[in-house]
Amino acid sequence: MTATTAGTMRAVRLHGHGGLEALRYETGVPVPEPGPGEALIRVKACALNYLDIWVRRGLPGLPPKLPHIPGSDVAGLVEKLGPGPDTQAEADALGVGVGQRVVINPGLSCGRCEWCRRGEDPLCDRYGIVGEHVDGGYAEFVKVPVRNLMPIPEGFSFEEAAAAPLVFLTAWRALISRARLRPGETVLVLGASGGVGTACVQIAKLVGCRVIAVAGGAEKLQRLKELGADELIDHTAQDFSKEAWRLTDKRGVDVVVDSVGEATWEGSLRALAKDGRLVTFGATSGPRPPTNVPLLFWRQLRIIGSTMGNHREFTEVMKLVWTRKLKPVVYKTFPLERAAEAQRTLEARRHVGKIVLTV
Repeated sequence: MTATTAGTMRAVRLHGHGGLEALRYETGVPVPEPGPGEALIRVKACALNYLDIWVRRGLPGLPPKLPHIPGSDVAGLVEKLGPGPDTQAEADALGVGVGQRVVINPGLSCGRCEWCRRGEDPLCDRYGIVGEHVDGGYAEFVKVPVRNLMPIPEGFSFEEAAAAPLVFLTAWRALISRARLRPGETVLVLGASGGVGTACVQIAKLVGCRVIAVAGGAEKLQRLKELGADELIDHTAQDFSKEAWRLTDKRGVDVVVDSVGEATWEGSLRALAKDGRLVTFGATSGPRPPTNVPLLFWRQLRIIGSTMGNHREFTEVMKLVWTRKLKPVVYKTFPLERAAEAQRTLEARRHVGKIVLTV
């Protein structure tokens, strides 16, 4: 094992919550030891998510054990398998072994509770996410369950592979499994320039929908047009709900993807057609938006919550990534030691796609 010294590694850790200064680049961090059913992964790339910002700032009611290593989206090499014949058997079934290039499904579930037995991993009684509930990929090594590994095909870089899992899994479950998107429908995507947003634009187009993308600034909107958006709304210059109403000849859209929360919630409901669906998996601007209840029942609207995805959905959407029907969008890469700068770039919200740390 090659690390900073035998048994130690470089990592970016949180010893407390706060601003960018809370991210500490350190050497001499103990390399985790995989247990039964687990694998040790040599990290080659780790993509950032806004979840990393919330973890750094501190999530109410869910403080990770400190010190803590963030980072949910990891691609790397299998360094070591945990002990036991069952571990090896599971690795063999998945086609992964020592030295294999792999990407990680960041969702963690027990596999035993009522919801896991139904195949609904995100509803697991003990559900967690790599980098939030356990140490993640801002490090040279990370340990994860073997069942969460997937081989990376030839032709994909580690950076490209790391940019795919969380955002495409989240978008796929939200649009396909939860909102039940159908060809010919009109979809309004808020925050379309972010990682999940770019995934939603691509998935909706793949289904055969008309996509209206909302973002701030001409440069972002042009990139979204290149990804397939049919109509563009600049939220810095236009009221997105009124513009969506105009673009649909006062009908409204069939589906709104809103992960913004308080700042956009009322506009999202107004933008919906009768019997429309609002699907949400985040609340970056705040968790308690006002709701116009008469609008909700008179138009018979549906509000749908969604989080991450299950193993079947992960397999489905990653097959589309591997066959290039869906494309991870990498905006910029930073070396591990510049993790604070990478998060500063993420917070500035001037990017389109994913920011990736290389190790």
